[in-house]
Amino acid sequence: MNTTLNFSKKVQAILSLLIFIGMGLWSLKAQTYTAGEKDIENTEVRSAFQHTKKIRAGLLDVGYAEVGPENGKPVILLHGWPYDIHSFEQSSAILAGKGYRVLVPYLRGYGTTTFVSPNTKRNGQQSAVALDIIAFMDALKIDKAIIGGFDWGARTADIMAALWPERCTGLVAVSGYLIGSPKANEKPLPPNAELLWWYQYYFSTERGYKGYKENTMAFNKLIWKTASPKWAFDDQTYERSARAFNNPDHVDIVIHNYRWRLGLAKGEKQYDAFEAKLAKSPSITVPTVTLEGDANGAAFPAPESYASRYTGKYAHHTVTGGIGHNLPQEAPKAFADAIIEVDSMSQSK
Repeated sequence: MNTTLNFSKKVQAILSLLIFIGMGLWSLKAQTYTAGEKDIENTEVRSAFQHTKKIRAGLLDVGYAEVGPENGKPVILLHGWPYDIHSFEQSSAILAGKGYRVLVPYLRGYGTTTFVSPNTKRNGQQSAVALDIIAFMDALKIDKAIIGGFDWGARTADIMAALWPERCTGLVAVSGYLIGSPKANEKPLPPNAELLWWYQYYFSTERGYKGYKENTMAFNKLIWKTASPKWAFDDQTYERSARAFNNPDHVDIVIHNYRWRLGLAKGEKQYDAFEAKLAKSPSITVPTVTLEGDANGAAFPAPESYASRYTGKYAHHTVTGGIGHNLPQEAPKAFADAIIEVDSMSQSK
């Protein structure tokens, strides 16, 4: 037996083992470091949404979250009822990681957004909300941005793209073209569609006003469940957003919005010219991506019914997997991908 040869083989085996262990430790360290970086990033985004900024913009002091580089391409994301800015927390993190500057304001009547004057009418009509976001852009000296949203936020984004296309790089609208008018809403819908709007009729009564005011949290949680029947959100997720409904103007804004839509509450004269334009269902020329969830439990128009309203570059995607009404929170990557897609559209000739 060759003792020298056997010793050499043992040394090689030991060295190989040490190298293997070393590589494993290096790999583990690298994985831990990467995970640490992700944790830091998520902590920063979470903090931005918990500790919002505030800026004077038109009639409002607007509360908003901001993530991403200050010199990044601006993206403004708009929530709906009864939701808040946290619908966009995960998609904002994705977009910020891609270099976008993401701004997510609370709409009037939500969260840390408040009226400058106690004498301003608590008006929820569609053009007033859209002008709030134009004022928000002006206050931040943002000339142009990608605008995205769902529910009230999608309607607001649609209006901005229709009336002020020069301010919109592109549009992402969940449930598509949602611009309407009290006149158009005079036309009855089929019974199954009317059923989905039950709360709109409840809000039209004094009982509904009192009921919503007394039971805001429970009411809105019910809407979350019925609008997203396959979304298994937990109490902590709901309660985080529900804090936004404690805004002193929330109930009045919500009730006025739904009563105005049915012609049961007056708007304000300074918005008449804008509403007259919107009543004609103006086309939208900016690059647009529309989205719909495959399990949306709320009332929404069929994609084929509104595709012709978008006359610029256009794409539609139905997001599968049991995705409901709150699509940005239920499918954050799909929503972020749509923002990136519409940005690409805006850059291609």
